[in-house]
Amino acid sequence: MQPKQTQFWHHLNPDELQIRLQSNYQHGLDSKSVLNRQQEYGANQLTLKQHQSPLMLFLLQFHQPLVYILLLAAIVTFLLQEWVNSSVIFGVILVNAIVGFIQESKALQAIDALSKHMQGSATVLRDGKKISVNSSQLVPGDVVLLQSGQKVPADIRLLHCRNLQIDESSLTGESVAVNKQQMTLAENTLLADRSNMAYFSTLVTYGTGKGVVVNIGDTTEIGKINRLVAEAPTLMTPLTHKISLFSQRLLKIILLLAALTLVAGWLRGDSLSETFMASVALAVGAIPEGLPAAISIMLAIGVSKMAKHHAIIRRMPATEALGSTTVICSDKTGTLTQNKMTVQQLYAGDINYQLTGSGYDDNGEILPAENLPSNEDNPLQNQALLETLKAGLLCNDTQLLRNAETTLVEGDPTEAALLISAAKAGFDRTYLQQSYPRLDSLAFESQTRYMASLHHSAEIQPAQNTIYIKGSVESILKRCKYALDADNQWVALDSEKILDNIDHMAKKGLRILAFAKKHIAPEITHLTHESIDNDLIFLGLQAMMDPPRPEAITAIQACQQAGIEVKMITGDHLITATAIARQIGLVGASQSKQEHYAYSGKDLAELNDEELRAAARYSSVFARVMPEQKLRLVEALQADGHVVAMTGDGVNDAPALKQADIGIAMGQGGTEVAQEAADMILTDDNFATIEAAVEEGRNVFDNLVKFITWTLPTNAGEGLVIMTAIALNITLPITPVQILWINMTTALLLGMMLAFENKEPGIMSRKPRKPNAPIINGELFLRIITVSALILICAYALFYWALSHQYPIEVARTLAVNMFVFAELFYLFNCRSLRYSIFRIGFFSNPWLLLGVVLMILVQLFFTYHPIMNHLFGSSPLNLLQWLAILLASLMIYAIVELEKRYRYQREGLGQP
Repeated sequence: MQPKQTQFWHHLNPDELQIRLQSNYQHGLDSKSVLNRQQEYGANQLTLKQHQSPLMLFLLQFHQPLVYILLLAAIVTFLLQEWVNSSVIFGVILVNAIVGFIQESKALQAIDALSKHMQGSATVLRDGKKISVNSSQLVPGDVVLLQSGQKVPADIRLLHCRNLQIDESSLTGESVAVNKQQMTLAENTLLADRSNMAYFSTLVTYGTGKGVVVNIGDTTEIGKINRLVAEAPTLMTPLTHKISLFSQRLLKIILLLAALTLVAGWLRGDSLSETFMASVALAVGAIPEGLPAAISIMLAIGVSKMAKHHAIIRRMPATEALGSTTVICSDKTGTLTQNKMTVQQLYAGDINYQLTGSGYDDNGEILPAENLPSNEDNPLQNQALLETLKAGLLCNDTQLLRNAETTLVEGDPTEAALLISAAKAGFDRTYLQQSYPRLDSLAFESQTRYMASLHHSAEIQPAQNTIYIKGSVESILKRCKYALDADNQWVALDSEKILDNIDHMAKKGLRILAFAKKHIAPEITHLTHESIDNDLIFLGLQAMMDPPRPEAITAIQACQQAGIEVKMITGDHLITATAIARQIGLVGASQSKQEHYAYSGKDLAELNDEELRAAARYSSVFARVMPEQKLRLVEALQADGHVVAMTGDGVNDAPALKQADIGIAMGQGGTEVAQEAADMILTDDNFATIEAAVEEGRNVFDNLVKFITWTLPTNAGEGLVIMTAIALNITLPITPVQILWINMTTALLLGMMLAFENKEPGIMSRKPRKPNAPIINGELFLRIITVSALILICAYALFYWALSHQYPIEVARTLAVNMFVFAELFYLFNCRSLRYSIFRIGFFSNPWLLLGVVLMILVQLFFTYHPIMNHLFGSSPLNLLQWLAILLASLMIYAIVELEKRYRYQREGLGQP
């Protein structure tokens, strides 16, 4: 049994909390109480969903229509005593089952990964003593002590904090560690803003704290996520859904035709054994044995190509699902942005400045703002600006660790941005620290909202000590009496003008820090809060932001051109998210005039399901959202018929990643839980990689459609040959074993080579396919029927032409077999593009296909002329005239298809095909 959960622990004052939980803040729980509560509430761990046994999971791999078709083909070939072909088909079935079993086994590890993520120890007060216990032994009412480097062992209401900062990015998506405090909060405070709570599995990055356990196990916020992950269904991708429908229909048609053939022969008085073998021949001819293998190979090639572009596919059908995507829901931090705080604007000495460059590269300049005259004085002559930068550099505890490839931040990203802005003005940190040695400091606290450091400088005469302070605008301005101007003179503080500048920066979504200083006597070497409570000298403002990735802007434009909507779903604040959305093109000028182009988590909580669907449909920015809301947004978009790709990196993203048609986890900053729940992992955490993967996914689907369009005419033609022979009671032009030869060799040497076709021109200019659209549309179906009929006519024409010239039946059948093979060979070039001619896409652009053609010709010559093949397959050598007839008939089929393509695409205004 778990304790009843309340959402309002943050709203209770400590006394109410102590009474409700029957706890003791000074001594903790006694041993008896702990034992009773452990029996009542159970262990502090997540309940794992019971999965299917490995054997059942393996057997379910055979429960697919395509596999039924393959099994039927294998049984038929076994009955025909074609041991090699039967073994090959059974081998394909087994390999597909093993691959599927491995993939699905990995997919079911998300909950297990979440459970491992929770393991750890906790420091608690029990019986008046401080002891360390396994976190699974915690109970509601336990008093827990937190310190830097520890994982929070349960959901905890904080009672005391000292400079406590907790990284909650895995839960809320907040990119910066949250400053914690103990004051009681309003009842309707959102999860991400509950600063008096510490949540299970988050990480203490700084300071210490004390709190009481309010929720354990499944009742924690992480526990709710665990439940959402377990309940989210594993969706079929568009490809698997369409192939399933296609296979079911194909299976029914094949069985129906075979049954009709059997009945027709029996009614006509033919022997049952002959009629049965004819039905078997029809089934063998109509079954596309190479289709499952082609799907697996094409998806595998897509996986390989995507890996080269920093996208690791965990489930192969996801390769094609990307190509069907109609909406991409992306996180902001690190995916659309660089995850590198960068100072973009400065205000000092009554002058505004802008900084060039981004990230942790100090190659940039400090320039007057664009609205100032071009003859503005050199910024480095502004003493207030220099002091502002100096304050940001000295009042700073962060280190930048550089190597040949990257820059690592050891500390706060905000402070890292201040180091870079000072470097752009030419400040040398080592020299400055030696010139102004630190004597003392006050760390940032949530109550004071500032940091201060005390420095001595012998260069200043008379010698004095200087306090540099940085913090929130509110905490700094109220302590300032003067301001420093550009000429290093103290002037009266103009708060109204400073606030106007702050308002202008805030509207751009910039995070603003204020800077000040104070001179004190050199004998004072200890810093107190009282010493900086008044008479500060205001220096200036530094406004920063995590800037967008330039390549993400280009990628978003490409997605929008391709008809794919991009929506930002982030745990960051609404103003910041909206500002970034404007910069990257998610929110335009016209859209920003609408009332609800962006929603906060608080807004979403007030919407019913229908209103949420409308919000998801028309809005592009969702900020400060909770895990359940991410899941609801994905479900709302899917209910509107969208194929949804969802990115995420935290534990909080796992339910939405699993629910989405294609879940995309971050490889660099992502948690193991998110990666296990996802279908794809980005090794560079870059949105541009998603766009490239979508492009590759479209190519994979294109190639699959090309293969199906290529292979079906052969299977249909073979089936029609058998049906025609039975209906007219005439000799079969091709035997069942010859049909197997055609299907297996052409699928391997010709059809599979379509997997290597490159992306066609304008692939990202096309709108996404409609999710409910069939794999083969009406026009392609008509083409398949036309080619099937042409192959049927040509095969019978050559067969009876040979018989009419008194050639043996073996020669006539060899003519028919080669007619099928070379018709497929020429038609393969038609299918290299379903839109354009071979000359538009380049005759030599797919060397693998040309190799396959050469090998197919050699194999078919072997089939025709080698005595062993003549004996096994009933083939016979052909003369030059017979080969010429085959080539002319095949060329005719190619020409007819090309003329049809040219007519159709000129009619549709697509230009020269």
